[in-house]
Amino acid sequence: MSRRIVVGLSGASGAVYARRLVRLLIEAGREVHLVVSPLGARLLHDELGMEGVDLAALAGRADHGIVQHHHRDVGAAIASGSFVHDGMIICPCSNNTLACVANGKSDNLLHRAANVALKERRRLVLAHRETPLSLVEIRNMQLVTEAGAIVAPTNPGFYMLPDSIDDLVDFVVGRLLDLVGVEHDLATRWQNSPANFRSPDA
Repeated sequence: MSRRIVVGLSGASGAVYARRLVRLLIEAGREVHLVVSPLGARLLHDELGMEGVDLAALAGRADHGIVQHHHRDVGAAIASGSFVHDGMIICPCSNNTLACVANGKSDNLLHRAANVALKERRRLVLAHRETPLSLVEIRNMQLVTEAGAIVAPTNPGFYMLPDSIDDLVDFVVGRLLDLVGVEHDLATRWQNSPANFRSPDA
């Protein structure tokens, strides 16, 4: 039986992260439940050239099996605590979405599903992308962390000596997959670092 992951897509820049995340979840045999905010849909258009939410393009295959939920349908399955899943990732997560989740607002299904994940003590990962941070965002990050979420800024590491943007994307997405317990073979772990790397203290 495939395990479920809920993916929320909001309006912060970083559509490439969302696309790669969805594709790797599908490759790992996960049942993906997707909710896209209106600004998330605009993001897909502006950064990936999609007209609407093109699930086949997002998944990279026609037989994707993605279950999409409309952002206004707060009665959807993922809005219920009885809908069991293995984690929710909001990728990318905007400052507005961060604020709504941190303060318990449920203006749309994305916010509602995130708040349900918190109350049910399920893994919730916010792939925050915006920078710099004001004190407002910092306090919201504190609130949502205290509530049980994990704030995972989309900051790539460089110790793997990346050669391309794809390498940077994979580093971030690999960390997100780790946080919800999804296996992958991306080169993101410290033991996979180049053999000739030496610590300054070595």
